[in-house]
Amino acid sequence: MNPTVSHIGAVLVLEDGRMFTGAPYGARGAALGEAVFATGMTGYQETLTDPSYHRQIVVQTAPHIGNTGWNSHDSESDRIWVAGYAVRDPARAPSNWRSETSLEHQLETQGVVGIAGIDTRALVRHLRERGAMRAGVFSGDALAPPEALLDRVQRSPPMLGANLTGEVSTRRRYVVPALGERRFTVAAPDLGIKSNTPRMLAARGIETHVLPSTATLEEILELGADGVFLSNGPGDPATAEAVVELTKRVLERPLPLFGICFGNQVLGRALGLGTYKMRYGHRGINIPVFDHRAGTVAITAQNHGFALEGEPGQRFDTPLGPAEVSHSCPNDGCVEGVRAMAVPAFSVQYHPEAAAGPHDAAGLFDQFVELMRVRGR
Repeated sequence: MNPTVSHIGAVLVLEDGRMFTGAPYGARGAALGEAVFATGMTGYQETLTDPSYHRQIVVQTAPHIGNTGWNSHDSESDRIWVAGYAVRDPARAPSNWRSETSLEHQLETQGVVGIAGIDTRALVRHLRERGAMRAGVFSGDALAPPEALLDRVQRSPPMLGANLTGEVSTRRRYVVPALGERRFTVAAPDLGIKSNTPRMLAARGIETHVLPSTATLEEILELGADGVFLSNGPGDPATAEAVVELTKRVLERPLPLFGICFGNQVLGRALGLGTYKMRYGHRGINIPVFDHRAGTVAITAQNHGFALEGEPGQRFDTPLGPAEVSHSCPNDGCVEGVRAMAVPAFSVQYHPEAAAGPHDAAGLFDQFVELMRVRGR
């Protein structure tokens, strides 16, 4: 560890004591969170505004960040959710016809503390070998002796056991209307939903009622919902007992249910599977997933540090009948989807609505529509 930080502009400190020095990028101050890396070559605006990244310091593996600036159309929510940001080579000026301002300006405006000019390759290799861990980014008046900065990092809360859905969920319900004729009504408890998800549903004639994460089955039934959507979101799924119980009640009705990312973990736990914290997770837009039923591979967008327990293709018994691990990642065997075989419910660990791409899995929304159509006959 360096003996002093008085001569530097910014520093990223990992909980195991490793430090990376660089220049301030965005707001000055201190940011604490879990250091993770995202492998997407594009889509940084969607990453930063994805509520699933709440309380995480995102390290971009792509060296050049900020080239296309920032616009008012590509955000996945109304704010930046990452706790901090680390990049190698930020753009000096944005260059894109859709750009309205610079990335750094948005980071400054929204108070997101970042660091630039660090060796992100070395940092990512470290996280791959040691695992995602607590970290802090410090600049400006927050700079202090290394021992003090490390102490702040080590006293910050870990992601394991973090209950974060209530921190990102909407406080009041809202409706995203169907495009054209309304075919179905869907209730979507907001666990950290991205803006593009209701748009994908709307394009298929679905009116989506986005509800607080504390929604009850009675509220869903009052809507006359034809189905339930469980969204992506941050934190440890083992803390989501209330949403898991809601899911069990939905399955007992049964109402058609489709879940993604955090919603996949919620459905899996409702079906009796456990969850665990991954070594460094899957975060990027280039992750392969094998569909065991179709025998096909899709390239997917993902952001998760927890996963369901299980084996690729595994079938298992639940109180509601048999279920299966429907999808897995060929890279590491991670469970990427589950399907109930006696009730109309399925989920995937990835993001089929991925705005920045890829769009290989967009057809999963059509499968959800088909579940509701068959039930409504």
